[in-house]
This record gives sequence, structure tokens and C-alpha cells, in this order.
Amino acid sequence: MRIAARADELQALRELGTLEQTEPRTGDEAVRDELTRRADGYVQADVDAWLAHALAAHLGHYRDPAAREEAAGLLTPPVLAHAALLAELARLVPGADVDVDVDELAFAARIATTEPEAASALAALLTRVEGTQA
Repeated sequence: MRIAARADELQALRELGTLEQTEPRTGDEAVRDELTRRADGYVQADVDAWLAHALAAHLGHYRDPAAREEAAGLLTPPVLAHAALLAELARLVPGADVDVDVDELAFAARIATTEPEAASALAALLTRVEGTQA
């Protein structure tokens, strides 16, 4: 019942246009699955982008490294790839704060959705590039 109630809450926030201002909570990965089930399998890009942003920026329960690690087993490869790209771009591009430039970095979601393996590889490459420049 908690998952269904949180799904109702997130749906209402989406309709109000305030989802991106909401911090994720423990169990929101299951809520994502519930929202997808309710939509007859349609993947809701705004919910996935919200989760990826929260994971990359360590918002809500994702402040805890254990929660981020657990999310890796619960979220889909495109969401994880999107989060990885956002995190690396925020570190590499001066002024590209993942909290501020969500719209500017929207291309990361498109890449991660269409080619999650390539997006993950790009994030790994950017990590290595950053390591060699340090």
C-alpha cells in the first residue's frame, strides 16, 4: 500500500510540474516500477530523468552510498547510465552543476535511453579522462 500511495503522490507532483523539486525516498525504485505498470509498460521519461538526476546529485536517500549501491540493482540500465553521464559531466564541465543545468544536460537522457551500454562506456571514459588530468 505504501508503494501505491507514493505512486499516487509522485503522479500528482508530475501533474503539478513539481516532480523535479521532490527528493527521492527509500522505495522510489519500486514506485517507478508501479508507475510503469500503471502506464501499461510505458516508460515515463520524466520519472526516469528525476531518478537519474537524484542519483547523480546524491539527493534524498541517495546521500547514503549504500542506497546508491542498492539502486544499481533496482534501476534499469538506461536510468543508471543517465545518472553516470550526469555525474561525470557535472564534474568535467565547469559550471555544469547537475542541480542547476538539468535542461542543458537533457541530451544525456536521450543517449542513455537509446544506447545505455554506450552511455555507460562514455561515462567510464570520462572518469578515466578526469583521472589523467588530475
